[in-house]
Amino acid sequence: MPDRTAARTRQAPTADSPDRIRNVVLVGASASGKTTLAESLAFASGAIGRAGRVVDGTTVSDYEEIEQQHRRSVQLAVLPLEWNGIKINLIDTPGHPDFDAELRAGLHAADAAVFVVSATDPITAATRALWRECNDENLPRAIVVSKLDIARHSYDEMLTECHDAFGLGPDTVRALFYPVYDGDRPVGSMGLLTGRSFGEPGPCPVSDAARESLVEAISGQDDTLMERFIAGEQLDTASLQDGLTREILSCTLHPTVPATEAGVGAVELLELITTGFPDPTHRRGTGPACDPDAPLAAQVVRVTGDSYVGRISLVRIYAGTLRPDVTVALTGGDRDTRERVPALTGPFGKQQRPVGEAVAGDLVCVSKLATAQPGDTLSDPDHPVHLDPWPMPAPLLPIAIEAHTRTDDDKLSQALSRLAAEDPAVRVEQNPDTNQVVLWCTGEAHAELVLDRLRTRHGVNVDTVEHRVPMRETFGAPAKGHGRLVKQSGGHGQYAVCDVEVEPLPVGSGVVFAERVVGGAVPRQFIPSVEKGVYAQAVKGVSTGYPLVDVQVTLVDGKAHSVDSSDAAFQAAAGLALRDAASHSAIRVLEPVAAVRITLPEEYLGAVLGDLSTRRGRVLGTESPEPGIALLRAEVPELELNRYPIDLRALTQGTADFARGYLRHEPMPDALAAQFTGENTGNGRS
Repeated sequence: MPDRTAARTRQAPTADSPDRIRNVVLVGASASGKTTLAESLAFASGAIGRAGRVVDGTTVSDYEEIEQQHRRSVQLAVLPLEWNGIKINLIDTPGHPDFDAELRAGLHAADAAVFVVSATDPITAATRALWRECNDENLPRAIVVSKLDIARHSYDEMLTECHDAFGLGPDTVRALFYPVYDGDRPVGSMGLLTGRSFGEPGPCPVSDAARESLVEAISGQDDTLMERFIAGEQLDTASLQDGLTREILSCTLHPTVPATEAGVGAVELLELITTGFPDPTHRRGTGPACDPDAPLAAQVVRVTGDSYVGRISLVRIYAGTLRPDVTVALTGGDRDTRERVPALTGPFGKQQRPVGEAVAGDLVCVSKLATAQPGDTLSDPDHPVHLDPWPMPAPLLPIAIEAHTRTDDDKLSQALSRLAAEDPAVRVEQNPDTNQVVLWCTGEAHAELVLDRLRTRHGVNVDTVEHRVPMRETFGAPAKGHGRLVKQSGGHGQYAVCDVEVEPLPVGSGVVFAERVVGGAVPRQFIPSVEKGVYAQAVKGVSTGYPLVDVQVTLVDGKAHSVDSSDAAFQAAAGLALRDAASHSAIRVLEPVAAVRITLPEEYLGAVLGDLSTRRGRVLGTESPEPGIALLRAEVPELELNRYPIDLRALTQGTADFARGYLRHEPMPDALAAQFTGENTGNGRS
């Protein structure tokens, strides 16, 4: 085992060829033990001097203040490790569903995944769904059974649960290592393939039949190995190891490793990663070949902010070699710029360790790329390429904010711009209808993180306020209105009289102005003034304080004075006439309705349908795009959707995908509309 004290002087691990690199992502439910496992791997590999700490005293993965407070990962962390001459880029991802964007980035950057399942808790529906997704993408996977030292289930029971939860065949999940016990406490493990012991010696309750079963599973996809196995030949370890690697790469076998919080399983997993996991040359999908000598093709995985360095971009290199002091083409969305790469570093917690160059297949950090965003492509300006970004979760939880002080207000715009660039899962909206600044987040935990980063990273304090939905109003029946403005206070006065007729129009018609004035009752030069006054009053509303829409306002009569009439007077009289007409008609409150699409496991369909009915939702239909999955389409008032992402996650254990889009405004039921009489003071509902 490497000398752990060497970490005090070691530079960032490097690799000179793709076959010496492994990119591995740790995934699993929140509190399953991913970060503890990552720290154990860093300790076992000699990257840290004591478990859980890098040499400057910073925790390995969870180094943001909010992560320390809540003991919960909120962002992916890359730990470059070295084992047997192989560089391992270990990507630790959050397990909380609010930070799914970080998980997606980690999956996109990795070539294999380690699913961490806790022996103290059931396998969650979200973990099962993620396994199916990785299976569809043919992402090689292994399973670590964590917390065996405080387990409610035995290792064998957990293997059976993995079989059932992930819907796998009997030969698909196989124990590659088996725990060794001292009483009831796991103190080490035994490699079933090699017979090698790890950790403290002790009894290993596994029979020769278990190894035979593993060897049979490995040989099943290789005719030569199978023939030798059937013939009773003793297969050598090297042949079996090659067969295991092929099985993992083809996703026909998923080895399991036992682990404890005391570090059992760390060395075993390092051995599995370096000898059984694919290197970047086996990358899934299409794209440039993983060749260090090819033109550069790389992609920004995530962007973070540092108070000293500024913007730091984590980059996955797919082809070519990235070096400092070169100019790259940076493309993404409608952006196409040229930027210089000032320096390269390897991430390790808060530390950034200098790196001379990074070859195809590696992960590296680049500082001060001014316009970089997650998903952007970096390429050779003479050989530009475009790499498709990965799908991002839509932020659907609105959080309305206001600056706490005038000083905060002066800094808010720039801080929000930086925040949105660093976190693609947040969307910043300046709503023109409600004049609110709205942060669209993926959930309450994400909203808490966003507000914390505004305060700690960007120095801006904000207050959350009730989120308002943009309502409208319209006339429920035709009405007539009279507006009279007569002011005489010495000198030039104001005089204008308007008579209007208002009638409702179909939804989506807006405000239409017409005139039927005869005999010059309103001089022609003042009719545009009346029209301007009607539109100005419609924007302010006539009863509830919401904009007036879907009406035709017709000027039918009026009076003018040869001296005191003016443009301003007729604008004011037009507004008075419109408000007078409103007092003689029922005013209907219009609420926005959203088109909603929900994809979910069929087992939760009944609960979701029942919940939608309590939200005044109208279900348009359901279909089954694939076995066990339901696609539900509905129309739901937006007033009922403010907290829907949170409630839907609770109803479906985090397995549903939800999309929404504005459809139209339509009349609100009278019983609910009654609360919106008078000036608009807010309409958020929980």
